[in-house]
Amino acid sequence: MPLTELSFLGLVATALITALLISFVATPVVKSLAQKVGAVDVPKDGRRMHDHPIPRMGGLAIFLGFTLAVLVFADLTRQLQGMLLGAVIIVVLGIFDDIYALRASFKFVVQIIAALVAVLYGGNVISVLSNPNIFSSNPWWVLGPLSIPVTVLWIVAITNAVNLIDGLDGLSAGICFIVVCTIGFIGFFMGRRDIPVISLILAGAIAGFLPYNFH
Repeated sequence: MPLTELSFLGLVATALITALLISFVATPVVKSLAQKVGAVDVPKDGRRMHDHPIPRMGGLAIFLGFTLAVLVFADLTRQLQGMLLGAVIIVVLGIFDDIYALRASFKFVVQIIAALVAVLYGGNVISVLSNPNIFSSNPWWVLGPLSIPVTVLWIVAITNAVNLIDGLDGLSAGICFIVVCTIGFIGFFMGRRDIPVISLILAGAIAGFLPYNFH
């Protein structure tokens, strides 16, 4: 393996471990903060599996680990800046929702705004999709002007999908850990440098949180 590849792997490993340590240290602090501000999930119906109040806001610890490591180890392109700004909006929304249980309609509007920040400011758009019609001679769908609404829809859909599976200890964090690791390794074998760094930093931040999120 060339030295450049070894150096890059060392950078990724260092970034991952940094995010992991920050998240691991931040999680108890966030837990204490959640209890003080009343951001706890009380088992008041049969849908909840736990039998005692559980602190929320765990995503804040993951976000801190991810963001601080990204600011140090990643190249802050306009696209990444847009992602981070959109993420800040979502995290702030999540904090207030954990405390005050906001209306779904309001959360949906804010999620769209956050997605638009990532798309319009950062230029993060899905411009091409694989054609699901295997009998077509054209393997791609070029979205053109539909790229912006499709990307916004995708971001909002994934945000809510992760939120909806967050009902069991370690479920959403575990799934997201597997997904971002997979994306990171695919990006590495494609010869990309940005995708593995960002993806595995997020994997590290999730890994630092998971020890506190097991049943």
